[in-house]
Amino acid sequence: MNRVLVLGGYGAVGLHAVTALVAHLPATNVVVAGRNPHRAPRVPGSTAVRLDAADPGDLATALNGVDAVLMCAELDNARVARACLERGIHYVDVSASHHLHVEIEQLDELASQRQATAALSVGLVPGVSNLLARHCVEQSTTRQVHIGVLLGSGERHGPAALAWTLDGLGRLEGTWTMRFPAPYGERTVHRFPFSDQYTLSSTLDVAASTGLCLDSRLATALLAAAGRPGIARSLRRPRIRRIVLDALARTHLGGDGFAVTVDSGTSQASFSGHQQSRATGLAAALLVRDLPALPSGVRHIEHLVEPEAFLTELAASGFLLDLRN
Repeated sequence: MNRVLVLGGYGAVGLHAVTALVAHLPATNVVVAGRNPHRAPRVPGSTAVRLDAADPGDLATALNGVDAVLMCAELDNARVARACLERGIHYVDVSASHHLHVEIEQLDELASQRQATAALSVGLVPGVSNLLARHCVEQSTTRQVHIGVLLGSGERHGPAALAWTLDGLGRLEGTWTMRFPAPYGERTVHRFPFSDQYTLSSTLDVAASTGLCLDSRLATALLAAAGRPGIARSLRRPRIRRIVLDALARTHLGGDGFAVTVDSGTSQASFSGHQQSRATGLAAALLVRDLPALPSGVRHIEHLVEPEAFLTELAASGFLLDLRN
């Protein structure tokens, strides 16, 4: 590929993705686009351009000469994906929102006609979680999948990520226990609307549930309390929402560790390490690198790569992979 355009490349995930793209595709021009490129941190080996993705004309100009677009934000993703696919440009999306995936899935015929690939569920959750689930399901005789996600409440996140988490509180009910790799052990997780559980019901024909906890037990308890229907409704009021988001941006109760664990019957697998944003960015960069060899159409990551090979390469960047049968 000659040119890769990264949207949302100034955030935590985007910066890691751009850094990895420069390393894995040294002959490719990696372009980071945004409305205020002069304010963004620069990644050596990449270039920055001004782009207002909400402006169709601006977007059309930015897509000239581009081979692939990596979307690391939620910026009217389906419209951007359509603009890419109509021109035969590959599209990779790290979004964790199910409704966006559903909208982009409607572009499958267009992608196939233009011989372009639109890759969804590319990151940690969804992404790594989908691949762990596929591995477990292939080793299991059951069609039940439980996914546990433990995130570091001390890691710094951008305002969009914090807002997405706040919006998910209280939307689903259910708690259960999952065993995470050391040093976390057995923890209670609270069901959370990560997109992987919805996607896997169709891509792997399983009944999946995804639960969330934080590395800090106190932060997890606060998360559970905030998910209660009455409190969750209050958190959606604009004034309270602003106050809470500001507090979340300033408060860091835990560390930057993360773990994703999946079980299906007697089959278990896990992926863990530090800096979830780095794991997501690296996974996205590896997928972008592999685009020329992938089938056309709209596909989720579990139908694009082999779990063990992809996860093993990802883990080589300082993460821990455990694929037990």
